[in-house]
Formats: sequence, C-alpha cells, structure tokens
Amino acid sequence: MVSLTQQSCKAFAQALASKAPVPGGGGAAALAGALGTALCAMVGNFTVGKKKYAAVEADVQAMLERCQTLQERFLQLVEEDAAAFEPLSRAYAIPKDAPDRAQVLEEATWQASQAPAEMVRCCAQAVALLEEMLEKGSVMLLSDVGCGALLCRAAMESAALNVFVNTAALQDRQAAGELEREMDALLQDALPRADRVAEQVTGRIRKKEDATWQ
Repeated sequence: MVSLTQQSCKAFAQALASKAPVPGGGGAAALAGALGTALCAMVGNFTVGKKKYAAVEADVQAMLERCQTLQERFLQLVEEDAAAFEPLSRAYAIPKDAPDRAQVLEEATWQASQAPAEMVRCCAQAVALLEEMLEKGSVMLLSDVGCGALLCRAAMESAALNVFVNTAALQDRQAAGELEREMDALLQDALPRADRVAEQVTGRIRKKEDATWQ
C-alpha cells in the first residue's frame, strides 16, 4: 500500500473525501503545516544569493535548514496520525463487558492524541520561522510569507481540535489536563503571532508601504 505522503495531491484529496478512516482531520492538518513551512522555505530559497540580502544570508540559510526539518516532520506526522487510528478503532470494537477494554481504550486514546499534539508544537516553531522570514526574506515573495502563516495557523487550530477530542475521552484527567494546558499555551502564544504576520503582509501589500514592492 502506498503511504499517504507518497500519493498525488489528487489521490490524497480523494482519500480524504472518501469513507476510508484515514486520512482525516489530523492528516489534513499536518499536510497544511508542511505546506505552510514549504512556503517559508520557498521565500528563503529565493532570497539566498541576492546581493540585497547578503547581510542576512547566513540567517536565511539557517532558517532553510529548520524549515526542511519541520517540513519532513509534518509529513511524518501525516503517517503517524493515520497509524494511531487503527488501534483506537480496534479498541472501540472490543465488547463493552471485556475486562481489558477500558485500559486498551485509554492507551489507544492517549496515543491518538500524540501526533496532533506534536503538530501543534511544530506549528508554533513554523510560525516563529515565518516571523523571521517576514523580516529577512525577499519582499518580492511577501504574500507567500503571509500565506504560510495562515496555513500554519489553520494547521495549528485543526491539530489542537484533534488533541482535545481525544483528551476529552481520557479517564486520566491529570494527564489530559497537562496536555490540554500545554496546547492552550502554545495556541495563545502562536495564533496571535501568525495573525500579526498575515496582517503585516496585507498592510504592506495593500498600502504599498514598502517602495521596493513595486
């Protein structure tokens, strides 16, 4: 079977729209994060080698390496999210009177929360990269930085929903609460930052505040 991330865009979208259990919202969120990070990398790749940006070239090169790592991680998370669904599905199929059902279901639910939680963490890192790229990347690709920020914002909120739908079902409320608080803190920090990147991009494009944009 071809892995989800080896499929064409068309095949992935068709699988997402089908009755197949995976991919679902988590896989779509991870893919959106990969796309947002790829846009950040694209801006960096168009920036390096330009005399105008020689002073920040080392910084941009470092950002490109971090973008590559994050992009690869997001794509891994598409697969990890899908892999976690099967044990969860099997756990729900265990007869309700089976003595081990509660423990198996608890463990599978916890595992199902881990890939989307990692997506949220990765999105927070991606937003930070996009903030830096806004300041140091080529102004000719300003809109791509904004698009990347909005994609990562959507990915982050979508992934968080996939965390919360699982933590809500956990019997271990201490573990659930700790993970939820971590997610809330990341969301509260990164979402406004992503919004500011997009707003600054929109303002600079529409108001033409940057004369070099022409």
